[in-house]
Amino acid sequence: MTAPLFVPIFPLPDLTFFPHTFLALHVFEARYRAMVTDCLARDKRMAVVGLRPGYEATYDGKPAVNAVGGVGRIVQWERLATGRYDILLQGECRARIDHEVPSDTLYRVVTATPLGEVGGDDPAAASLADQVRLRCAQILEAVGRASSELRESLDAVSAPGPLCDQIASAVIPRPAVRQALLEELDVRRRLERLSAALDDLHKQLTGGGA
Repeated sequence: MTAPLFVPIFPLPDLTFFPHTFLALHVFEARYRAMVTDCLARDKRMAVVGLRPGYEATYDGKPAVNAVGGVGRIVQWERLATGRYDILLQGECRARIDHEVPSDTLYRVVTATPLGEVGGDDPAAASLADQVRLRCAQILEAVGRASSELRESLDAVSAPGPLCDQIASAVIPRPAVRQALLEELDVRRRLERLSAALDDLHKQLTGGGA
């Protein structure tokens, strides 16, 4: 059984943090500057979780957050003269928030259960990954971002799960779709949902062309 994590949370609107990705953040609020300072003194881990709609009314307190977020480790950081931080997080795992822990810190702390994925070795997942890789390349070409480096980057990720997470993070614009992809632990089903979202996006960009 996977041991629960004891981590601070960084709630952010319209942001989904996936495993196998990097996330650069500029941290300016006092409570989150304190959180980064404490993280760096410990294991450098934090969870990034999406804020639920309507968070604005309680943002300064404890607004509702999604039950599943991404846990990452700070791998690069710079403390600026203003006291702010520039940090780079490396995504390590999905996690489900079990409960919030009473704390005397300015920021919120939770216990969370790491979530593993299943179905990554399903032959259907490998076939879907090829489709997703191709459609992603077509979308990048449609928006003028196609390059040999990007293609090589897509081709370099062979495992279906990490490929799905990286493409979802970089390409899918709708927060609700990204969150659904984060919460889907079955790799084959996640790829199916990603494939459908990429098809819709490609149609929007190209006026319905194949």
